[in-house]
Amino acid sequence: MSDIGRSLGKDAASIHAIVRPHGGIIPKVRKRSAKVLTLSEREEISRGIHVDFSIRQIAANPGRSPSTVSREVARHGGLSKYREALADASAWDRARRPKPCRLAVNAKLCRLVARKLQLKWAPQQIAGWLKQQYPDDETMQLLHETIYRSLFIQARGVLRAGLMKHLRTRRMMRRSKKASAKGQPR
Repeated sequence: MSDIGRSLGKDAASIHAIVRPHGGIIPKVRKRSAKVLTLSEREEISRGIHVDFSIRQIAANPGRSPSTVSREVARHGGLSKYREALADASAWDRARRPKPCRLAVNAKLCRLVARKLQLKWAPQQIAGWLKQQYPDDETMQLLHETIYRSLFIQARGVLRAGLMKHLRTRRMMRRSKKASAKGQPR
């Protein structure tokens, strides 16, 4: 933080306030996968529906599978309600990452993890213990990385930041073992 602050002529505390919400990790820029339908393909689907083409005829023009087109139309209101702009916006929203983590969805699991952290268990120990205690219930299992991310990236708001004091290391931010300043736009 000090190096970054010095190079920008700012105080290290002000840099910390910017970097902290993401846990010290640069968030990835969102982009669409090459595999998903584009807006122009959705427009083709909409035009095909408007002129009463079959799903197979509609799929032939953009070169997509009929099942892909069928799922797309069904997912976005069916033949009578399909609108390409709304379908595109909805698909973009559904593709948003990160999804809510298991700790945010499962209150019982969150309480268990918080209790174990207070007993000074390491996240790896907690993940292993959960796997042993709940071998048939995947909703009660998680990776240790989920616990770390929930602690260090407070934007998730799942585990209280106060639980970090129970970790064995006293870091305020996580660093990848492979992390270096190389290639980071500082």
